[in-house]
Amino acid sequence: MNKQNNLDILPVNFRHEKKFLKENNLDNWEILYNLSDIDINSLLQKDSLCTESRLKKIRAIALFIIKLDLNPYQAYILLHSGISSLKTLSTLNPHSLKQKIGRLERKMQTRTKIDIDQKLLKDWIMKSRYLI
Repeated sequence: MNKQNNLDILPVNFRHEKKFLKENNLDNWEILYNLSDIDINSLLQKDSLCTESRLKKIRAIALFIIKLDLNPYQAYILLHSGISSLKTLSTLNPHSLKQKIGRLERKMQTRTKIDIDQKLLKDWIMKSRYLI
């Protein structure tokens, strides 16, 4: 998997953050994962259109990509299903995680583009438990 994937998976409401990060050569998932809160605050000083919460969400996506070896779309699905950390993921079971993803799909009135089964969800949960 290409961990240096770009930020194109992010929706249009992240447009300012995507543009700013690309312009500043911060479009590498490894770099984004390593951003501290202090780094994020200093980035906010450079571009008033970026928001702290969106930059932290991008960092959470990078965490899932780097630590769990997920593709960007899988990481995005986890984040928008209400899981923003390895600790949160580690407390779930595959069934409850599948329900969270199902709720997201129903809310968005769409199916995810990835094939999510119980084994895959269990693998994600087990990896997160190992890492925390």
